[in-house]
Amino acid sequence: MTSAVPEISLADPAVITDPFAAYAPVRERSAVARLTVPGLAPMWGVLRHAEARAMLGDPRFELSEETFALRPDVPEDCKPYLRTMQEMEGAEHARLRRLVAPAFTARRAQSFRPPIERIVDGLLDELTGHAGTGSVDLLRHFARPLPMDVICELVGIPGADRPRWREYGSAVAAGAGEEFGTAIPGIIEGAREAVAARRAEPADDLIGDLIRAQAEDGDRLSDVELVTLVWSVVLGGQTPTNLIANCVATLLANPGQLALLRENPALLPGAVEELTRWCGPQLLTMPRFAREDTELAGVPVGKGDSVTVVLASVNRDPRVFADPGTLDVTRAGNGPGHLGYAHGPHFCLGAALARVQTEVALAALLRRFPALAAAGEAPRMPDPGTWRLTALPVTLG
Repeated sequence: MTSAVPEISLADPAVITDPFAAYAPVRERSAVARLTVPGLAPMWGVLRHAEARAMLGDPRFELSEETFALRPDVPEDCKPYLRTMQEMEGAEHARLRRLVAPAFTARRAQSFRPPIERIVDGLLDELTGHAGTGSVDLLRHFARPLPMDVICELVGIPGADRPRWREYGSAVAAGAGEEFGTAIPGIIEGAREAVAARRAEPADDLIGDLIRAQAEDGDRLSDVELVTLVWSVVLGGQTPTNLIANCVATLLANPGQLALLRENPALLPGAVEELTRWCGPQLLTMPRFAREDTELAGVPVGKGDSVTVVLASVNRDPRVFADPGTLDVTRAGNGPGHLGYAHGPHFCLGAALARVQTEVALAALLRRFPALAAAGEAPRMPDPGTWRLTALPVTLG
């Protein structure tokens, strides 16, 4: 019965400080918990891996406009561009995803490794100058600009416009709020300008691909859909900012694991998966809404109820991961993997690119700075939905 379902307050200091430990005992009591949020309606939180995977692939639970109800207040001419592929379902979602997916395959991500390496090396060259003889904020000067520089290269944002897009990336990485809302009009205008520039001068990049798809595809992309795809892909590509920062902070706090990677860089692809499981930036997935009265793991869920996957719990589920409370960069990749990039129709489009980008970033950092060390506390944002740092001070050695 619903009354027996455990309840967790997302405002509980224990949940905010160490969500992984806070959710663990509740997960062993129930596959589902009731999550309460001050000022908002309660949500159902799925705590176990198998049930979470099933829910994410179940069409009875859908993303919708309600998922993104807390939209920023933007000028009227920007509003048509706010409805992104993320909140679409069914044939509408599949049509747009089919058009953009070829740019984000694992093979395409691997082929993009040389440009990523070049961008990483350039940022690390600048990092030395920022550090001087003291410490440097690795979040501000490396993890934050890197994903925007990479996605701008992939998408085809002109070089002269990229400093402005770096500022947009900082607003996105900081999370929803006033800074993000203020940046949205500029982001949409930048996407319009980038599309116009590529129409005038065709090239082999994502915008060029989308413009060709608009001309050739039987369904035809509208101009609004085209611009919306560009800006949403650019913003969605900022995931590695907090992932890379979390990975570095975690490795510096676990010197034995760091030493293993230094000794054997071939472990890095698997280590990136383990680090994503261990300290991925998303603690909760975007809420989905039940299309009908149903149930989750025996718990009645009413039509319209919101449901989220508690990634901080499912990615440490002992039913799937042996010794899940231990970070192990040599962990074998057999069986079901982490759900850090979700699952089902809305599996993260940029997952392959994020993986390659994180691997390249960590490999270059370890190679270039063998004496890399923490330089004091790395403060964390008190956010029950996202595991992210506000700074990452390090010394380069």
